[in-house]
Amino acid sequence: MDAITLLTFFVLSVFVGFEVVSKVSSTLHTPLMSGANAIHGIILVGAVIVAGQAESIPVLVVALIAVLLATVNLVGGFVVTDRMLEMFGGRTPAAKVREESK
Repeated sequence: MDAITLLTFFVLSVFVGFEVVSKVSSTLHTPLMSGANAIHGIILVGAVIVAGQAESIPVLVVALIAVLLATVNLVGGFVVTDRMLEMFGGRTPAAKVREESK
């Protein structure tokens, strides 16, 4: 594919992604975030494969940057998902006991 076609795909995917994400209600955010984490895991595997097959230094550098960014994105997604699930969790039993004794 030529550069113009790739740029067109990129611009269209950014636009569609923005429109889809902006329409998501807050109650669906956590399940969608979990699904996005799975997709980012696949992206990380792809970046590692590209880095392993790199034949030139510039391709290797870009692939290693992609591995780094995909790792940060994946870990950050799991941290955010975990924090959101804690918000939906009930109180701990110790907190209930302290509250009832007051």
